[in-house]
Parts: sequence; structure tokens; C-alpha cells
Amino acid sequence: MVIRLLAALALVAAGGARAATIDGEVRQGRLVFGHAERWEEIRYDGRVLHVAPDGGFVLGIGRDAAGELAIEVRDDKDKVTTLRRPILTQDWDIQRIDGLPDKKVNPDPETQERIKWERSRIQAARQADRAAFDWQAGFRWPATGRISGIYGSQRILNGQPRQPHLGLDVAVPTGTPIKAAAAGRVTLAAGDLYFTGGTVIIDHGAGVQTLYAHLSRVDVSEGQAVTAGQTIALSGATGRVTGPHLHFGLAWYGLQLDPAPYLPKAD
Repeated sequence: MVIRLLAALALVAAGGARAATIDGEVRQGRLVFGHAERWEEIRYDGRVLHVAPDGGFVLGIGRDAAGELAIEVRDDKDKVTTLRRPILTQDWDIQRIDGLPDKKVNPDPETQERIKWERSRIQAARQADRAAFDWQAGFRWPATGRISGIYGSQRILNGQPRQPHLGLDVAVPTGTPIKAAAAGRVTLAAGDLYFTGGTVIIDHGAGVQTLYAHLSRVDVSEGQAVTAGQTIALSGATGRVTGPHLHFGLAWYGLQLDPAPYLPKAD
């Protein structure tokens, strides 16, 4: 036993062994968590991942990802190995929404230019790349109410198929306080975007962000640090909606994921 322990300690000191791990299963639309040793560099999809002081790292798997996850692990001897896991698939629901104004379903050319500019602004906010790890503390509900829309569902607007719904909708009355799901820094605070109306994005470090949309009032500003549970806005029915609710999103460097698995179970 003593000999095996000494041999293991010598191997750790040398650095050359692959010790990085992936925690749990890998599913479409989910975050993937793992741990690395101090001498290891973790790469995924061409990006060097931020690793927390305790070795934790995180990445995202898109809704339509297929095949296997492959993470490169480089040790201090420049030896590269690969962690591989199969990507488990999900079944997605179909939702039909009728009665929307036609201009909201088929915007005119001028509005298309506005949409393009707003998307570039959102994309810039989603590329925040801080070596911060607020995501490790977990997430809380930004508001509680009936779940009126789920992640991954395919929406058909006025009979026309649209992109999947990439968030969680919580039906709450206009004026309901909206809380930060975790501590972080505000990267977007917009009062009136075409699709999402009043919108806030909070960066929680290492590429993890949450989004809060259709807000009637925004109470934070870009660059502001917020704490978990802090009121950041009031809910509303702004943007492209059929009624008041909060659209709550989770993303990893802009790759939109399902927030539901990371929220406390409803009472």
C-alpha cells in the first residue's frame, strides 16, 4: 500500500498523467462540468477553458449536437490526450402560437436592419470571457410562476415554423421583481429590443451567462456587478410576446442551453 501511494504521488509530482474528468452524463442542450489538475490545460472546440482554483471547468453542448464530446487535455509535458463521451439526445416538443401581428412574424426591411444590429449587440455581450467562477455556486429561480414555455420546443408562429425556443418561460404578471439567478456582471442592459424587449444578460464567468427578457423595467446597467437574488428588473410583455412573462435563458459563450436542470425543484 505504501509503495503504491508513493508511486502515485511521484506520478502526480511529475505531472504527466491525465487526471481530468467529466462529471456525469453529456446531453444535448446542457452544461458539462469537469475537473482538471493544476498542470493540465483543457481545450474544447478550439477554446482554452478557464479552470477554477479547485479545478472545476464548464462547457456547453448545443440543442442539436450529435455524436460525441471530445475534450483535449494537455499536461505540463505537452502531451495531449482526449476525453470522449457520447452525447445523449433529447425529445423536443412542438408549440403553435397563433394571433401574432404579421409584422412581428415577417418584419419589413427596415425592421430587419434593426434586428441585425440588435443581434450583433447581443452576440458581443455573449462573448464575455472572464476568468470568474460565480456559476459554481449554482442558480436560483429569477421568478416563480407557471412554466409557459420550455427549452428546445419548436415554435410555429401563425403557421410558419421558426427556430426552436431556447429558454424557459415563466408566466408572471407585469411588474413582478426579477432576481439575478447567480452573482455576476451585467454585459447587456437594453430597454427595448425588437424580439426580447427589455433585456438583461449577466455573465457568471468562464463563458456562462443568463438572460432575462420581455422586461417592463431594467434596474441595472452594463458593467455593474450583481449578487445572487438581487432585483435586476421588473417583468413585462415587451418585445415579441402574446402576454406578460419572463423568458429566462442560459448560455455558454452564446450557445443557448436549457436552464431548467440547474434550478431548484419547485415546491
